[in-house]
Amino acid sequence: MSRRRVDRAGGLAGLLLLAACAAPAPVPAPAPASPPPAPAPAAQAQPERLPVTPVPVPQVVIVQSPPQAAPPQPAPAPPVNEEEQQALALLADLQRYAVEPGEDLRRELAAANAALTRTRSDPNRIRLAMLLTLPSAGPPDDARALSLLEPIVNRSGNASPLKQIAAVLYAQIVERARSVRDEQRKTAAAQEKLDALRAVERSLLLERSRNAGGGGAGGGGGTGR
Repeated sequence: MSRRRVDRAGGLAGLLLLAACAAPAPVPAPAPASPPPAPAPAAQAQPERLPVTPVPVPQVVIVQSPPQAAPPQPAPAPPVNEEEQQALALLADLQRYAVEPGEDLRRELAAANAALTRTRSDPNRIRLAMLLTLPSAGPPDDARALSLLEPIVNRSGNASPLKQIAAVLYAQIVERARSVRDEQRKTAAAQEKLDALRAVERSLLLERSRNAGGGGAGGGGGTGR
């Protein structure tokens, strides 16, 4: 029995040994990959050092601008006195009269007469004198217009705006009156010449009529003898 057990034990040991030989050997695990070695830094070429000449640094001067002065204020306009206002209003009226129709000018003339009756001021005198010279407002009356302007023009003192307007208007009326008188004088002279020629013509016709009548009477007397 003991031998038989020894043989079995030997057989089992042999089987185990064969099984161990037949089993594949374990594959060892791969070792972890090591990082690639870093490349060696390339050797940098050292540039040749040149001599450096120091450059002088300019001095910086900060200039501050002077404070800006306030802009000059415009000078106030001189005040307009009352006479200048009257002169401006009068000039506007005179310009308006030059383009107004006759019907409106006749109404202006009546209003100017009434205004002068109420107040004999210089603007009222000049306004009426101007209207009296416009044919569209009525028959021109240069004599009355000059009489209205003479007190203003002949007034002593500085030339005020109203006096200047009156002087210009007065000179225009005088010049026009002179032109009218010259035209009337020429017309009168021409009329006198025409009348003289007509008188000569009538005299000649009368003389011819007398001569013709006397010749006819003498011829009749001879025939009777």
